[in-house]
Order: sequence, then structure tokens, then C-alpha cells
Amino acid sequence: MPCILALDQGTTSSRAILFDHEGGIVAVAQCEFPQLFPKPGWVEHDPADIWSTQLAVAAEVMRKANLTATDIAAIGITNQRETTIVWDRDTGVPVGNAIVWQDRRTASFCDALKKRKLDRVIRRKTGLVVDAYFSATKVQWILRHVPGARTKAKAGKLAFGTVDSWLVWNLTGGLVHVTDASNASRTMLYDIRRGDWDDDLLRIFGVPRSMLPDVRSSSEVYGRTTLLGGSIPIAGIAGDQQAALFGQVCTKPGMVKSTYGTGCFMLMNTGIAPIASRNNLLTTVAWRIGNRTEYALEGSIFIAGAVVQWLRDGLGIIRSSAEVESLAASVPDTHGVYLVPAFAGLGAPHWDQYARGLLAGITRGATRAHIARAALEGIALQVMDVLHAMEADAGIHLRELRVDGGACSNNLLMQMQADVLNVPVVRPMVAETTALGAAYLAGLAVGFWQNQADIARHWRADRRFAPLMKPAARKTLAAGWIKALKRAKGWEAP
Repeated sequence: MPCILALDQGTTSSRAILFDHEGGIVAVAQCEFPQLFPKPGWVEHDPADIWSTQLAVAAEVMRKANLTATDIAAIGITNQRETTIVWDRDTGVPVGNAIVWQDRRTASFCDALKKRKLDRVIRRKTGLVVDAYFSATKVQWILRHVPGARTKAKAGKLAFGTVDSWLVWNLTGGLVHVTDASNASRTMLYDIRRGDWDDDLLRIFGVPRSMLPDVRSSSEVYGRTTLLGGSIPIAGIAGDQQAALFGQVCTKPGMVKSTYGTGCFMLMNTGIAPIASRNNLLTTVAWRIGNRTEYALEGSIFIAGAVVQWLRDGLGIIRSSAEVESLAASVPDTHGVYLVPAFAGLGAPHWDQYARGLLAGITRGATRAHIARAALEGIALQVMDVLHAMEADAGIHLRELRVDGGACSNNLLMQMQADVLNVPVVRPMVAETTALGAAYLAGLAVGFWQNQADIARHWRADRRFAPLMKPAARKTLAAGWIKALKRAKGWEAP
């Protein structure tokens, strides 16, 4: 039986997953790649590492499943969003490292935009808050600081893209320079209502239109690759969080998912109507299929699973990420400890790019187990902040939260999440919903699946976590979290 190949290019690793017609996983391959931190607050990737690891795992997963190119109906791509790459159109060589979505080097420029009141027009056109998180200020930084880059850009010799564009460019041998509407909506250069790059925004950021990829729908054939032993259509693209929303079959307005990866991202489908947030959430394109654009409200949390990596690599209190659950479960509570993982500032709904990580409430009785438990609670409490903002914007009370991503396998974290939200948390049978969403979009384009109703039949729940925490305990926990947040905010403010 033919399969769909999903390329899931994430912040810390590149993965490839093969899915069958039932939405089941046939095989998985994964490869981590280096994270580069040249200065405090700076985060970079080598674009060559992104490409080489992604191509390698694509070939590996096909070998694992003993499949050839003729067995692959289509390729779907999902990617870390906002991460910015600029390369030479003639040679295909990047002008420097990719600037990762977590990078904070352009925070002061964002402040300058706000002082000029340009944040208002940017918010109106893009649905985004002005923050170093998004691509536009990263492109501008590259054009300002890489010698000769601005001159070459003005001459039409440079290409800009988020990671999806970089992968398609390389997969097609430089023949195709595209992105989809979901990724374009994260650049801060795209008018989400008109569905096009915006000349006013391009002037604000000094980005020549010639650098930009063509914006296409999220489900269509963009081109073909011959790098995997035969000609395979590339037929689906979506940013990782929008892909997860689609993979969770949250295709009706009011449905919500939360993905627990390096960061944590909660999206609510709002249908064909973009909702302007009054509570510091983002309005974003969910996907565009054919001529129909659907939108979402999003709360972006910069650090989630990455805090567990920090416990492992930075503090050394666990040997592997999987150990955190048993360590945290060895104590009944955090002993009053709070961990605010604002390592890259705070995202929604706070948007404080000068916040920094904080470990608070430590007494002599605190142990590594209490810190581990506080790290997990810190993830759940950040999601709580986002959900409260989302419910206020949409005017609804959430009935259930669908969860996915690597950290959703942590049963303790999922129970904590249900407890602090006072909402049931539902984990699907296939937790790889980011890759699955990309596969669904690609499969729809080539007729592997007939329609969205065909896809919806494959979604199954694995486990449902019901809230168990008493209201008084929830209130006390939230009050302590607010105190810790106040102390973390503005830490690096000039």
C-alpha cells in the first residue's frame, strides 16, 4: 500500500514519518542537530544541518519501511516557524546561519517600532504583536549586518524563506521558491485578510519583495523531488502548530489543541473569520485549502519541553528527559518552589521580551525532585494563562483540550494540565499530530484521502485526563504563579 511521507523539521531535530491510509505510523526516523548560542539571547542553526539531517532521515525512514519512491504518494512538510534563512539564488548558499524563532537579538528594534506607533498597523494587518519572535526583524537584521547582503537583495540575488521554503528549494534543486499561507502569516510581512505580502510592511522592515517566496495554499502540488530514488510530488505545507491543529482534526470553530514541544502552542480554530484578540493572543492563518482560508487564535509559549532539556543538560539533575516524570512524581508537591521558564522571554499573553527564567520559593528542604515538579507545573501554568486569554477572546468556555507533541506522553504533566485548567485533557492514539497534519494536507492534494470527513474518521482518543484538583488548591497555586511571574518580568529591561 502506498504511504505519505511527512517531513517534520523541528527546532532541535529533523524527523521523517511514514503514514498509511488509516493515519497510522509505518516508520519513524529522527536526527538531532546542533543548537548554536553565539551570544546571550541569540539562537542560531546552520541551514546545512537542517537540510542534511532532514534529507538523511527521509532516506532512512524509507529504508526502515523497505519502501521506494514509487510507494510514496506525496510528501508533506511541517516546520519550525519564524526561523529565518536568507540564501543566494544562484548558488543556493546561505549568507549566514538561520536565526531561530527563539532568538531575541532584535528586541530593541521592536521597542523602536512601538515608540513610532507602528505596532498598531502591524497588528491590524498581520494579527501579530510586535516581537523579536517573528521573521521580519530577523530578515532586517541579516540585511543590515551581513556584508553585502542589502546590495545583493536589492539586485534580486537573495532569497528569504522560513524553513519550509528552504526545504522545498533544496528538494527541487532550486526550481521552486514557495511557502504556504500559514507560514507566511508568521513573518510579520503578510496581510492575513488580503492574503498577500504587504508593501507597507515591506517598507517598514526594508525587505525587497524580490526576496520573498510565492505564497501558495497549504494543500497542492508545489513541485517534485527526485532525491529519494524517484519522482515524488511535494503536496502539503503547514507551520508546525497549524499542522498539529489539522492533525488533531480541530476543523470546526471552537476546537482547541495544545502542542508540547520545545515550546508550547495552543490554537483555537475560529473558522473563516479572523478574531482580533483583546488579550494579547495572535490571530493567524490556520491553513488555506483551495480558495478557503481558515483562521486561528494562538497562544505561543516559548519554553515548554526545553525546560526539561535544561534540567538534563544545564543542571544535570536528570540523565534523560524521560526521567523527569518519575522524579517529579516522587514528591507530592513542589514544596513551594516555582520555576518560570522565561529563558527566551515570555510569550502570550504577557509578551515580555526582557523577562528571564526564575526559580523562586526555594527553602532548605527543596530537592531536585521539587525542582523537577516545579518545571512541569511551570509548563502547565503557562498554558493556563493562555487558555484564560483565549476563552475571554472567543467568549466560550472550553469543553476539552486535545494535546499532542513529545511531552504529552508525560502522564503527570497531562494530569497537572487538567488540574490547573479544570478542563478534561484528551491525548490521541497518534500523538505525532504535527507530522500527521502535514501528511493529511499532502494526501488531500493527491487524492490519497478524499476529503476532511474521510480524515476525521481516523482520529481516536488514547487517554482522557479528568481534573482532580480541589478549587482551593488551584487558587493557591495560581496565586503563587502570579507572584513568580511578576518577579521574572522585565529582568533584562534596559
